[in-house]
Amino acid sequence: MATPNSKAPEAPDYSIEEKIIALYKLQKIDSKIDEINKLKGELPLEVQDLEDEVAGLQTRIENINAEVDELTQLTKQRKEEIEQSKTLITKYEEQSKNVRNNREFDSLNKEIEYQNLEIELSEKRLREYAAEIKAKKKLAEDAEEVMNDRKIDLEAKRAELGSIEEETAKEVEVLRGQEEKAQARIDERLLGAYKRIRGNVRNGLGVVTVKRDACGGCFNSIPPQQQFEIRQSKKIIVCEYCGRILVSDQLDHEDE
Repeated sequence: MATPNSKAPEAPDYSIEEKIIALYKLQKIDSKIDEINKLKGELPLEVQDLEDEVAGLQTRIENINAEVDELTQLTKQRKEEIEQSKTLITKYEEQSKNVRNNREFDSLNKEIEYQNLEIELSEKRLREYAAEIKAKKKLAEDAEEVMNDRKIDLEAKRAELGSIEEETAKEVEVLRGQEEKAQARIDERLLGAYKRIRGNVRNGLGVVTVKRDACGGCFNSIPPQQQFEIRQSKKIIVCEYCGRILVSDQLDHEDE
């Protein structure tokens, strides 16, 4: 049982040489993971693009349907207004039969005329709404057809990606375990630098060996004195041309 004065065990203080060896092992592990990821090719991006497109089409269809619902509601309102106008016309026509003077008769005729104009306007709007509804329903049908095609493509891509991930899952799990062990031997600052270098180069090689007197990343010549220092593994040395971390090719033979 830990006492109040007991200290947590300190992390091992690895030498520069041990860190360099761990870095190179980490690079080899990450390269294997990169190779596995290459099997997936553009599939993850294609799946993401298709998912985004399907979601976008779904949103578009929902928006169009909402517009159709709004037009349908406006159609209902216009029809109600027409019925109200017809009711008023009937009322005014009945009243005009019992008028006492020309002024009342003219007033009622103006009201009838106004309601007839309202009916004409409403009928015009109804024709416009009907045309808009038809056009929007066609847009929704077209979008739904495209969406269904994209869903088929998406399921196929997902199945293909899932198959690759299933086949490589165990190997990746082992490599991730090895990766974690290698990272534990590298301090945070150096590990961060390694990851930055990997992210800045196309082939993902942040650590390379010196072969035939040249950098294994950019193939520029390495001076003899620097090669000697690299073989000594007493400090971290980076290529002055490409910025990759340089290690001795002797590490390849030690892994054999």
